[in-house]
Amino acid sequence: MLHTSLSLDYVLRPSNLKENAPLLIMLHGYGSDENDLFSFANELPEELLIVSVRAPYKMQPFGNAWYAINFDAEKGKWSDNEQAKQSVELIAKFIDEVANAYNINKDSITLLGFSQGSILSYAVALTYPEKVKNIIALSGYINQDILPKNLNEHDYSNLDFYCSHGNADQVIPPDWARQTQPFLNGLHIKNTYSEFPVGHGVAPQNFYEFREWLKKRI
Repeated sequence: MLHTSLSLDYVLRPSNLKENAPLLIMLHGYGSDENDLFSFANELPEELLIVSVRAPYKMQPFGNAWYAINFDAEKGKWSDNEQAKQSVELIAKFIDEVANAYNINKDSITLLGFSQGSILSYAVALTYPEKVKNIIALSGYINQDILPKNLNEHDYSNLDFYCSHGNADQVIPPDWARQTQPFLNGLHIKNTYSEFPVGHGVAPQNFYEFREWLKKRI
């Protein structure tokens, strides 16, 4: 069932806990919708309250995006970073709205993003580290153009990242993803990085690995 009561549309799987449930917010990739990652929900721990969000920009003929990706002869493929920054703010606001609307544990909030949703998960966590605890970043990379300039002034001690990528990814080059771990290490942020023999997608063993990682942290 699609919920429209907050600033972004979303689908929800309730927790089996009556109160203080850990929260998992899912952010899909470019051209997809809230049902994509939500297919994982039934296989994830029952104590999680799971909210899968629809990105705000409708695409034609179907699908949604968090920000535009433009193609032209001069620039090649490029992202609309201003739109991406606006979506970072929108997601940050949405986290607060969900925390206020549902009986959740505000100290156990996880973002799970794929591709464009993963890029924004990095940016939300590195901009607002006080709002989240765990980040599962699948098939994405860190876009430094949408991060704050004063990263070294933030306290990132509560953050923990699980990052993964397909080593045959034809959409986001694996080399981009491989820069993630050194970047996070440079900020002294807890993280793990894995690669799997797939393209731009989530292999079954990738799912099982991040599920076990998450179970230990909620």
